Amino acid sequence: MFVKFQLDTSCFNLVCSTKTSPPNINGASVSVSIPPLEKLETATKNKHHKLLETKKFDGVRKQGLDNQPEPSNQTLEKNPDREGMEKPRERFKLVNKRGNFGSVSGKIVEDKMHAKCSTKWVSYGGCIPAILGALDSVRDLDEALKPWAEKLSNKERSIILKEQSSWERALEIFEWFKRKQCYELNVIHYNIMFRILGKAHKWGCVERLWNEMSFRGIEPINSTYGTLIDVYSKGGMKQQALCWLGKMNKQGMVPDEVTMGIVVQLYKKAGEFRKAEEFFKKWSLNGSLRHDGSESTGAVGSDVHLSSYTYNTLIDTYGKAGQLREASETFELMLREGIFPTTVTFNTMIHICGNHGRLKEVASLMKKMEEVKCLPDTRTYNILISLHAKYDDIKMAAEYFAKMKEARLEPDPVSYRTLLYAYSIRQMVSEAEDLIHEMDERHLKIDEYTQSALTRMYIDAGMLENSWLWFRRFHLAGNMSSEGYSANIDAFGERGHVSEAENVFLCCQERKILTVLEFNVMIKAYGIAKSYDKACWLFDSMQSHGVVPDKCGYSSLIQILASADLPHMAKRYLKKMQEAGLVSDCIPYCAVISSFVKLGELEMAEGLYNEMIQSKVEPDVVVYGVLINAFADIGSVIEATRYVNEMKSVGLPGNAVIYNSLIKLYTKVGYLKEAQEVYELLHSSGLRPDVYSSNCMIDLYSERSMVSQAEVIFENLKQNGDANEFTYAMMLCMYKRNGRFEEATHIARQMREQGLLTDLLSYNNILGLYAMDGRFREAVSIFKEMVNACIQPDDSTFKSLGSILVKCGVPKRAVNRLQVTRRKDVQSGLQSWMATLSSVVGMDEDEDEDGNHDDEVEFDDYA
Repeated sequence: MFVKFQLDTSCFNLVCSTKTSPPNINGASVSVSIPPLEKLETATKNKHHKLLETKKFDGVRKQGLDNQPEPSNQTLEKNPDREGMEKPRERFKLVNKRGNFGSVSGKIVEDKMHAKCSTKWVSYGGCIPAILGALDSVRDLDEALKPWAEKLSNKERSIILKEQSSWERALEIFEWFKRKQCYELNVIHYNIMFRILGKAHKWGCVERLWNEMSFRGIEPINSTYGTLIDVYSKGGMKQQALCWLGKMNKQGMVPDEVTMGIVVQLYKKAGEFRKAEEFFKKWSLNGSLRHDGSESTGAVGSDVHLSSYTYNTLIDTYGKAGQLREASETFELMLREGIFPTTVTFNTMIHICGNHGRLKEVASLMKKMEEVKCLPDTRTYNILISLHAKYDDIKMAAEYFAKMKEARLEPDPVSYRTLLYAYSIRQMVSEAEDLIHEMDERHLKIDEYTQSALTRMYIDAGMLENSWLWFRRFHLAGNMSSEGYSANIDAFGERGHVSEAENVFLCCQERKILTVLEFNVMIKAYGIAKSYDKACWLFDSMQSHGVVPDKCGYSSLIQILASADLPHMAKRYLKKMQEAGLVSDCIPYCAVISSFVKLGELEMAEGLYNEMIQSKVEPDVVVYGVLINAFADIGSVIEATRYVNEMKSVGLPGNAVIYNSLIKLYTKVGYLKEAQEVYELLHSSGLRPDVYSSNCMIDLYSERSMVSQAEVIFENLKQNGDANEFTYAMMLCMYKRNGRFEEATHIARQMREQGLLTDLLSYNNILGLYAMDGRFREAVSIFKEMVNACIQPDDSTFKSLGSILVKCGVPKRAVNRLQVTRRKDVQSGLQSWMATLSSVVGMDEDEDEDGNHDDEVEFDDYA
């Protein structure tokens, strides 16, 4: 059960806000929309048309709402190993702070340097701003550092290295320090260089410095290994990162909290959540943290005292692993320990609870945030908007968007994109246009993913003209990418608007950025519209545009043609695909083989199968299933068995489709033993036979009067709710054939009560039963029911009815005259049969077997 949060705010001495300041709309991180191009669209004052005006447009990368824990503002407990790295080491960021100082010679005037260097440089105080400015302006290190020669402290050297934006410059300065005998380089300086070189993926330099450390007798410390594990992990080299962890363990060094967090993040990033949890638990049970030797059964040991950042990492790891209980327990422990949860903590918990559908817990967490005065930030509201949109509470999503503004937080592109997409898939045009208008006023760019989603919105809302104008706004801006054009082609094409899809394709062609993507989606559009000749023509024209067809294009066209019962055309493109070396599996072959089978061209299907084998393309169980089923349909045991044996010889297990096909085949040819074996194999394989196969088995048993075996299958079908009309009809026939009229009559009654009388064959079976058992009134009643249900009687129907009349003493000559009358005039013939039957069995024409009167039967439908 989810932990109920109970937060004692008295344990917190400090209340702080992590609310983010509004984004700078002039910053590079915010996209800018260019004003409309003149003379491209007629300007109007109406807001609706303004939304569709041409805007300059740049594609931006789609951003997600991945709830990664962010570095906390809380400083970890001071560690003497850390020197200058104790605002956690994750904060080492090589940001480009280079100022434009021009050429400097001789003495550098410090007050001028302060005017040009960054605020961060100034914040260091002392001579650091001047030193950094000199290094930025003067290439020669001897000249740049001359005023401070032999006076730099360890801390100053650390800052100088850390603030270099270029790994080459940092390495040059590091080597300069080594050449100066007066400077001692310690482990912290090496740690800084490891981070700089690791971020630049200069692994050879990292290894060289590591070996150099060993040669100089400089012992690595906890942060050294943590830095190495971190940079290798972030560089996508997980195994190498774990090797550094192994070296650390061999040295007998226990990771500190920061290093532990780095390793947990490494496993989390790789999706190995169990390993992340196991590593943390082993670490938390280490003697340096626990001395009683006891084991912790919870997510975090009760004696472990961690920082806010570590708790955030653990909560996020449990969340991504789907371990809601462990995440909530860790959060609860964090509160009991008196660790102040940050906005990041709440964001992570809200995201986890929301993804598990626990919206009540989400509301509770929002209330807790308010109680401890931990204000939500933009990310909080983005998560809330996304979650409520996901669970179809679009009203609440919109309310959180409004609350974000009330909290004086400006929605960012993610906020708009999330809500816009939610509006678009619900065809909430007016609400979407209001958001677009707001984005335009703030000069926020609409990304291509959202743009195509809104194109689809207009199409689905029946506003085709608006969808076209919306597309033109971005096309005329001139910045739409190939992916953007293909998305819009697909939007129109999927909904059958081929003309508009073609126009988008031509627009892309005008921009001279056609790629295989546009061709593929246009071919798909032609396939949906059943314009197969156009699809082939466009495919054949690719190379004239300098575009080479890819595997997706070939596969799509082959599937389109095969599905359209054009296997001969599909086979031609399959051959081209094979020649291009793009056939990597049997899927395209399977599509064409299936098409030939559907048309009954088994010889062509087998021929293509043989070509596939000759091309060394291995068939899968689906291909074998298609061929086995094809030969089962025509009752060819030899051919079907051959493919079964081939399938077994290559080590492919059978599936339900193949087994059911074999049962169907064996039923057709009357092979009871073989059918029984396959049916048992289905059960033993954990596969459930379909209704058709079970009915086949009942049919086989029925023909051999194996009543008890048939009844077992029948009862199983009823218990599973799978018994259909055909199932009941076969059981009725079996009982009738064996003279068990009571059971047969019971089945007939069940069929009528359950509404399973819809087929002519079923009516005829019941009529035959009643005729044989002397239930003449019931037979007449079922005949009237049949006519009322508009089921056209056939010769079998009248054969049973004729036998009833004969048994009741009507001469055969009179029955034959009724047959002649029916053949000459269906309407009058039916009336004559009905009147004669009612008279002979003693029923009025509108009376059923219980003496109830039915509505008058209209015979016009049988004319």
